[in-house]
Amino acid sequence: MSRLPFSPSEAKAARLRAGMTPSQVVASMAQLGMHRPPEAVHAWESGGVAPTETELFALADALWCPVPVLMGRPPGTLYEHRLARQFTAERLAERAGVDPYTYARAETGHDWSGTDHQTLLLADALGLRPEELLEVIDRAGEFSDLLQQAVEGRWKAYVAPLADLARTDERRVAHALRTLHREYSGFNERYMGHLVARSGDARLKEIAVERAHWLAELPERFGYLTGRG
Repeated sequence: MSRLPFSPSEAKAARLRAGMTPSQVVASMAQLGMHRPPEAVHAWESGGVAPTETELFALADALWCPVPVLMGRPPGTLYEHRLARQFTAERLAERAGVDPYTYARAETGHDWSGTDHQTLLLADALGLRPEELLEVIDRAGEFSDLLQQAVEGRWKAYVAPLADLARTDERRVAHALRTLHREYSGFNERYMGHLVARSGDARLKEIAVERAHWLAELPERFGYLTGRG
């Protein structure tokens, strides 16, 4: 599951531009069927917690604000384009005429196997040309592959290409990769330490599962470290 992109500062700025109090925001959200206390708005704006997808959509409607403004950046991934158009994954899959699993593979696995007609329907729903849609999916897949190679090997060689793909400053990318490489090395050191100590298989499997989960969340962790999360 990707970390939902949300900018607390942009959310607060949007509310102030609308001239609304947190109580007025939740009252407006309630009219849309989303019932939350004013404390929820304070939590979102402080960065203490991010809204869910449906909360994000309701908040954007309540503030008469495009979702990308609350995201804090233009959509770049398929996931972000879906959020920008306020689709749930299930609803977008239905619009494209594909099963939810096929759509999920495109969004999280960067593997689109839809027909030309389904590609056209998906692109139309997202306001993209078919070639733009496929480029979004391909770039995300290339990014994920390069990012994993960076943390597993010599990360400095990947700073420039990842900065280009992520469209962000190389210094931020270097900082993120240095941190991620250290975290990944920590998993390997723990694993080898338990292996040498002849720990039980259960402990080794536990570390392997932790590492697999960390790798699955790698793009979101990178986004957080570069200020895009």
